[in-house]
Amino acid sequence: HGTSGRTFFLDAANQNLAAIPPEILELRELEEVHLENNDIEEIPQEIQYLENIKVLYLNNNRLSKLCPQLGRLSRLEGLDLSDNPILPSWIPVLSSIRSLRQLRLYRTQVREIPTDICKHLHHLELLGLSGNRLKSLPKEIVNQTKLRELYLKQNQFEVFPPELCVLRNLVIIDLDENRLTALPEEIGRLARLQKFYVARNSLQGLPESLCQCDKLSVLDLSYNRLHSLPRTLGSLSEMTEVALSGNPLEKVPRLVCKWTALQLLYLCNAGLRSLRRSFRRLVNLRFLDLSQNQMQGFPLQICSLRNLEILALDDNKIGKLSSDFGALSKLKILGLSGNQFISFPEEIFSLESLEKLYIGQDQGAKLTSVPEDIGKLQSLKELHIENNHLEYLPVALGSMPNLEVLDCRHNLLKQLPDAICQAQALRELLLENNLLTQLPEDLDSLVNLDVLTLMDNPMEDPPEEVYTEGKEAIFAYLKNKRHMKIVATKIQSWWRGMMVLKGIGKFSELLRVRKKGKNSLKSKSGKKGGKEKPAKEKKK
Repeated sequence: HGTSGRTFFLDAANQNLAAIPPEILELRELEEVHLENNDIEEIPQEIQYLENIKVLYLNNNRLSKLCPQLGRLSRLEGLDLSDNPILPSWIPVLSSIRSLRQLRLYRTQVREIPTDICKHLHHLELLGLSGNRLKSLPKEIVNQTKLRELYLKQNQFEVFPPELCVLRNLVIIDLDENRLTALPEEIGRLARLQKFYVARNSLQGLPESLCQCDKLSVLDLSYNRLHSLPRTLGSLSEMTEVALSGNPLEKVPRLVCKWTALQLLYLCNAGLRSLRRSFRRLVNLRFLDLSQNQMQGFPLQICSLRNLEILALDDNKIGKLSSDFGALSKLKILGLSGNQFISFPEEIFSLESLEKLYIGQDQGAKLTSVPEDIGKLQSLKELHIENNHLEYLPVALGSMPNLEVLDCRHNLLKQLPDAICQAQALRELLLENNLLTQLPEDLDSLVNLDVLTLMDNPMEDPPEEVYTEGKEAIFAYLKNKRHMKIVATKIQSWWRGMMVLKGIGKFSELLRVRKKGKNSLKSKSGKKGGKEKPAKEKKK
């Protein structure tokens, strides 16, 4: 609401609306309207009366037609019609909205873009066409001289649209998940290009002219067929994010080590056996993914990357960490799953900032214990130690105040430490497929626990009919069991007190008599006992 009491913004998303309410169409001052995620089947003619509207979200509805009056919204700058089954014959209606700056038509099954849209919408800065069936763009796309962002992910392009190379204002191009086999040399004309996404295509090489895109900072080449990169790309000094995962590189390209401004580097599943010595130059890296490679040992160069916050080394053949591993003092997330550690790598315990640790061994050697020094990781929020051969957990887990997720699935645990009940921050406790027969009696004191899984354990206490009902049933069972135990203790204490009070004997004597099972209580207290059997007479 503005200061005058007029409504400028309205959010009616996720309301199960079958139509646009007439009351909305009467709010003539509206500038931004959210109607996404409803069941709206048509746009009424009265939409034309929203003369001041600038942004309209109608994505994820059931629109198959577009009324011509939509073209009369002369101030509309942003329109989202994604995830609607719009018939192709109605797409040209959009060419009448000459003021559009952002048009999103994601996942609308569009096979081609009408030339009228390219001819008349001269102010477009963002065009979103991902998730359609496009194989090419109309030649008239060259008229979109103001276009800055173009999203063509998940289409059917086999050839890079050559017309794009004349759109000098393009900053972002997304062509992920198409069928491209090559890029044109003319791509070097896109001097303002900053983010270029061509992952999951069939590229076998890159044009050397790409080095002329000297503003390029994000380059995603994941899952192509690249064996190397042109050396000329080493001059791209503003690179901050590069993805080369899923390419048969076998070695880290030399030029990558020249991109010293890199902050995020993806080298997953690239056939790497080691890192270059010059890799230590990448001192600004915050994220490094080296998972699913063939590294036999821990790359020592990593210890020079003091700004690392996330490191993924999963699914290699690493058996030991460097003694200098603690130098990664900013590390928050560490992935070591699927390696060859014979014992728990204690070098981890010096990482005071570590928040998430993944060391489940679905592949590779199995860990048999977790040291009590795990308690030194006071910042740890998630510990994933599934698929090992752990028979017990360290008591120190109870002294970790920030631990929220403990994943111990598929181990050999026979018992949980009572100290686990002190880990008050726990939200998820995953214990499937172990050898547990009972739970700590105070486990229900974990008031923040949302998820507790116990399937595939030989549980006796609580029984199967209880733990299969979920956490609430388990906690109710434990609470009731504890209550019954307290009641039983009180009854036993009352009984003992009554026996002593009536003078039947001292408690210690009562207890001894009960154990021996000899003489009645009365005869033990010195009073006349019960009748005795007469002695047998001797035979004469």
